[in-house]
Amino acid sequence: MSECSVYRGADDGATTESEPPMSATALLPARTYELAPAPPRLIGDPVLGNIRAVMRDTLGFLVKAQTEHGDVVRCDFGPMVAHLVSSPSGVRHVLQDNHRAYDKQTRGYLKLRGLLGQGLLTSEGDFWKRQRRIAQPAFHREHLASFADRFVIEGEAQLETWAKPETWAQTGPGSTAKRDLSADMMAVTMRIVGHTLLSTDVSDDAATVGHALHVVLEEMNKRIHQPFGFVEWLPVPRTIRYLRAKRALDLIVMRLISERRQRLERTPSEAPVDLLTMLMSMRDADTGEGMTDRQLRDEVLTLFLAGHETTANALTWTYFHLAQNPAVLTRLRAEVDSLLGDRRPTLQDVPRLSYAKAVLQESMRLHPPAWLIGRRALEPDVIDGYRVPKGSLVLLSPYVVHRHPAHWPASETFDPSRFLDGRAPEPKSFQYFPFGGGPRVCIGTQFAMMEATLLLSLFVRGVDISLAVAPEAVKLEPLITLRPKGGLPVTLKRREHPAR
Repeated sequence: MSECSVYRGADDGATTESEPPMSATALLPARTYELAPAPPRLIGDPVLGNIRAVMRDTLGFLVKAQTEHGDVVRCDFGPMVAHLVSSPSGVRHVLQDNHRAYDKQTRGYLKLRGLLGQGLLTSEGDFWKRQRRIAQPAFHREHLASFADRFVIEGEAQLETWAKPETWAQTGPGSTAKRDLSADMMAVTMRIVGHTLLSTDVSDDAATVGHALHVVLEEMNKRIHQPFGFVEWLPVPRTIRYLRAKRALDLIVMRLISERRQRLERTPSEAPVDLLTMLMSMRDADTGEGMTDRQLRDEVLTLFLAGHETTANALTWTYFHLAQNPAVLTRLRAEVDSLLGDRRPTLQDVPRLSYAKAVLQESMRLHPPAWLIGRRALEPDVIDGYRVPKGSLVLLSPYVVHRHPAHWPASETFDPSRFLDGRAPEPKSFQYFPFGGGPRVCIGTQFAMMEATLLLSLFVRGVDISLAVAPEAVKLEPLITLRPKGGLPVTLKRREHPAR
C-alpha cells in the first residue's frame, strides 16, 4: 500500500502517533529558511512548465532530473510548484524526521478519496490515527499467520489453471503455452484478497467484484493522469461505466458488512476468521469505539485496491528479472527444492526462504510497484540545505532513489546478494523504501512479503516461465502502481524435473 504518480501519491498504513501535530515553523527557524538557497529549477514551457515532458516519459523525466541537476530539483506543472527529492536523507526528512510539516493533499490523493473515502490510504490527522489504532492489530503477525494457507491454496489453484490442457499448445514433455503473466498475477492476488478480507462471502459476487474493480482502477489511473479535471464530470461512456462499477462495489461491500454484523451478533463463534471480522471486532484502545459501516466500507475498498495490484506487479517484475538472469533462477530453485521438496510451503518456511526474499527485494528495488510518493508542504521547510516553500508539492520516488548510483553500486544490475548476509540497507536509512516509511509506512508490509514469498516458491518449483518478447520491448507504465505496459507476455513450460 504505497504512494504513486507524479501529481499524486499513494502510500500506506502506519505506526500510531499520540502526540499532537506540530507546525513546521516550530521546527524550523525562519532565519534558516531565508538563508537557504533555492534548488536548481528545470526549464520548461512558460505556461505549462514541465507538464509535457513529464507526460511524455514520466520515469525518464524523474531520473534525468536527478542525474543532471542533483538530489533536490524544482519542477513546475502549470501553476503547481514541485520539488523532486532523491537523497535518502531528504526522503527521511519528509517521511519521518519532519513528517508533521507535510500532508497528503495532493491531486492524486484527492482523486483517490472520491473512490476510497476516508480509508487508511487517504485519511489524515486524528481520524487517520484512530483508524490506524483500530486496524493495526489485524495486521500483527499472529493474525497474518492464519492467511498463509490461503496464499498457498490460491497459488496451487493458479498452477492448476496453467496445467489445464486448453492452456497448452500441445501436450507432453516440452509443451509450451503463451500467457500474460501480469493478468495471471492480478487474478491470483485478487482471489487472495477476496478470501483473506471477506472469506467465502465474496465467492457469489466474485465476477461482479472483479469486473467492477477493474473498471474503477482503470478509470482512476486515467483521472490521476489527465491534466483537465472537468473531463470526469462529463456524461461520457467511461464516466457512466465508472459510476456504475463504483455503485456495484458499494452495494456488495455494504451488504457483506451488514450480513457480517448480523452474523457476529447472532453466532460470533461461527464468524469467518478474516480481515473484515477482525476490523469489525477491533476497538480503539483510547475510546473503546469501533468502526462504523461507512468506515469499514472505506477500509475494505482500500485493502482491495492496495492488497492485490502491488503484490501482483512485484511478482510480475520478479519474473521479468528471473527470465534474464538464469543463474539467479537456478540458485532460487535450488533453495526451494532443498527446503520444500514436494511438500506444500508453510508459514514456517517463509523466514527460511532467504534467497527468495532477497530476489523479491531486489526486484522491488529496480521496479518498485509504489514508484512515487507525494506530499504537500504545510509550512516553509529546508531539505538538504535547499528551501521548499509552503504549499509546494514534494515528490519522493523509490524508482529514482533505488537506482541512485551514489548509494547503489552497479545500480542497474539485478543482484539479489545486495540483500543477503546483513548487506541490506537499514530501514532507517531510507536508501530503500518500497513500502514507504516513517509513521505512515505500509500497514500491509508483512502481509505482502509473506504472500509474495510463498507464491514465488510455488511458481518457480512448478513451471518454467520465460519472456515471449525481447526485454527491451517491455515498457514501463507508471500508473497507480508500476506496471508493464500492455502486460507481460511469457511462455510457460512444464518443469521437466521438479523436486522429488
